[in-house]
Amino acid sequence: MPTIYIRLLDEGTDVLRPTEAEKLANGFFKVMPAPGYNPDDEKWEFIPGSIVRGAFRKLRDQDVLVAADIVRDPVDKSAVADSPS
Repeated sequence: MPTIYIRLLDEGTDVLRPTEAEKLANGFFKVMPAPGYNPDDEKWEFIPGSIVRGAFRKLRDQDVLVAADIVRDPVDKSAVADSPS
């Protein structure tokens, strides 16, 4: 599984959390929980189970895959953008 970085909210500075993702079609990924994931401890921009669009971003002179925007939210099941089939 590829590694995808998820932005953490309410940290006071920009923080990205690496986690695994299931690769879907057309640049979409399903976010998987990191080991020890605790939603009470870290507020992820996109929670595990979210379908996100991935984009590459330069991080410490390295291109990494970052969750750019949500396609499907696992809580309300709504499609926010064109979702993968």
